Amino acid sequence: MLLRTRPTAAVVAAATLVAAVTVVGATLAAGTASAAQGCRIDYLPNEWSGGFTANVRVSPGDTALTSWTVTWSYPGGQRITGGWNAQVSQAGTAVTARNAAWNGSVPAGGSTEFGVQGTSTSGAAAPTGFALNGVPCNGVTPPPTTAPPTTPPPTTPPPTTAPPTTPPPTTPPPTTPPPTTNPPAGCAGAVLCDGFENQAGGAPAGDWSVVNPDCSGAGRAAVDTATTHGGSRSIRIDGAAGYCNHVFVRSNRDLSGVGTLRYGRLWVRHTTALPAAHVTLLAMTDTADGNRDLRMGGQNGALQWNRASDDATLPEQSPAGVALSVPLPTGRWSCLEFMVDGAQGQLRTWLDGAAVTGLTADGVATHDIDGQWYNRTWRPRLTDLKLGWESYGDGADTLWFDDVALGTSRIGC
Repeated sequence: MLLRTRPTAAVVAAATLVAAVTVVGATLAAGTASAAQGCRIDYLPNEWSGGFTANVRVSPGDTALTSWTVTWSYPGGQRITGGWNAQVSQAGTAVTARNAAWNGSVPAGGSTEFGVQGTSTSGAAAPTGFALNGVPCNGVTPPPTTAPPTTPPPTTPPPTTAPPTTPPPTTPPPTTPPPTTNPPAGCAGAVLCDGFENQAGGAPAGDWSVVNPDCSGAGRAAVDTATTHGGSRSIRIDGAAGYCNHVFVRSNRDLSGVGTLRYGRLWVRHTTALPAAHVTLLAMTDTADGNRDLRMGGQNGALQWNRASDDATLPEQSPAGVALSVPLPTGRWSCLEFMVDGAQGQLRTWLDGAAVTGLTADGVATHDIDGQWYNRTWRPRLTDLKLGWESYGDGADTLWFDDVALGTSRIGC
């Protein structure tokens, strides 16, 4: 791993969080390209008692789109509380989802996806009435534009059949409810879902290995039962300042099922504010970048991504760039989420459910944000997951990690 020391000049980080869900009007607005009647909307829910997430796939059929608006109705009991990769709103039972800035164009025969999260009541019925840019989808025939011909009523009433003299047989209800399968708590079907509850000893083992990239020193990793986010165990990292104190726990699970589109979620707690110097708390090996790590950590007091191969940072380490990021709060658990799209070369980050502008690489180089990130073509292929601490100068910290998940769609907090 190539490790370089970043400048240590402190920069004031005052960022505005961008909400992951934008409230928009419920009135349907047609996109700049209409949808064919062969369009399809696949709604794939993951439900549990009191809540749900759903992945929604938009397939326009034989007509390309330059923008899209998807609508549907919940018969009752479901309320949208969040979403990703689209601007989602709900008015009564009607839901409207409009494309984000980066996924409005969909080729003929192609598809794109977005997701929603919400609450639900017991027995809530499945959504209905899916439409794309005002055109009914999934084989539904649009209503006729003219009224069909009518037939005059008969002059004599039709014959009637006497009701049966005995009621039809009934089937008694089952004495026990049918079995149900609940999703893993807080993981939404992720490939990796671990709250470290199977860690029996004092040192991480089994599904996790302690590793020391480059060299080891004063950094330590341990299983902790005193400070946890959920359950009875977490991973504690005692991160020391200075080079050669690198310590991580690395997942031993087979992560090949994640593929090139990777969503991660972890709960993290730490004690000391991020320093001015460069530090790392999460790393993933990129086989498309010489097996160098893609790293998340901090610099100039705010969260940042860093590419080990060329030391590019997201956001750029200018006062304006750092101000578009946020500090990692101390003394409490925070939910960190990320998305890395290896096919499109894009990266997104959420803190406690809110998107962070400075930690977004959207495929188009923007000065002070991802201009440096796109100084070359970036198409990552990530193969592992490591949690821990690296310091390249100042920056000792104590951290805890818990309820870690990795999957092919956004998992949520």
